[in-house]
Amino acid sequence: MFHAMLVRGAGQRAELVELDDAALPDGDVDVEVDYSSLNYKDALAVTGRGAVVRNWPMVPGIDLAGRVVRSESLQWRVGDRVVVNGWGLGETHWGGFARRARLRAEWLLALPDGYDPWHAMAIGTAGFTAALCVQALQRHGLQPDAGPVLVTGASGGVGSIAVRLLAGLGYSVIAASGKPQQADWLRGLGAAEVIDRAQLSAPGRPLQSERWAGVVDTVGSTTLANACAATRWHGAVAACGLAQGADFPGSVMPFILRAVTLYGINCVYVPNEQRRGAWALLAQHVPSALLDAIGVEIGLSEVAAASDALLDGLRHGRTVVDVTR
Repeated sequence: MFHAMLVRGAGQRAELVELDDAALPDGDVDVEVDYSSLNYKDALAVTGRGAVVRNWPMVPGIDLAGRVVRSESLQWRVGDRVVVNGWGLGETHWGGFARRARLRAEWLLALPDGYDPWHAMAIGTAGFTAALCVQALQRHGLQPDAGPVLVTGASGGVGSIAVRLLAGLGYSVIAASGKPQQADWLRGLGAAEVIDRAQLSAPGRPLQSERWAGVVDTVGSTTLANACAATRWHGAVAACGLAQGADFPGSVMPFILRAVTLYGINCVYVPNEQRRGAWALLAQHVPSALLDAIGVEIGLSEVAAASDALLDGLRHGRTVVDVTR
């Protein structure tokens, strides 16, 4: 028997329940989960506020770190330390908010060098997504001397890791946040400048004064439109979130007059080679000691309340979930 958060149907809140192994879905590897993390998508699933879950019943949790306890695959042996994120966990396949998970072998990665399970989940899907955004800017050819990079939603999980990662790579970071009390915290992560998100959250002109060479946007909607409108010639914008909204009330003008490129970032179905590269980038520039300051731990029994707080804008940084309590 093991404890898990379980969503029984559409629009319902997750409940803390006790299950046995017979309830687990199909898979060729069983993992004893030590830690998961609380992401925006998880909070939507736990509270029933968003159309995240596709199958019911569902164990939320889009990432996990733990130890292999059963394997029918030659890729993994009992005792291997692994991390998993994406691949439909918490949406179409039972996820990390449980002590036990049954998974497909090809979804697993070895625990990255430099991280223990706790720190891997302090990174989690949010940090992994931040790394994918930064990789997109790098592939575009954006160098630190090209100009500052804007990070929206900078106090959140993706944003805070993006700030640190970009700063560690030598970029000058402009952090946009709606939490003025977190300004010093963001500067401590490496932000060169902190601005009020209100500068970007109201409708603006379709083409604005050039302010930044690149953008990591975690909120979407009007903020994304304004971020694109103020991006410099041949700049790049990596969009990965919709906290403000799923709409894009923007214009083609930044794209056809300034040759700005908008990259869409999907963190769910990513080839393992790219996953390893993202984790290696994180391990190099986001050390465990820094994650101690970013991550806050809660127990599985606290996930429901923490999900409400996250959606209400009352949490910052990363939330690590100890599924053993």
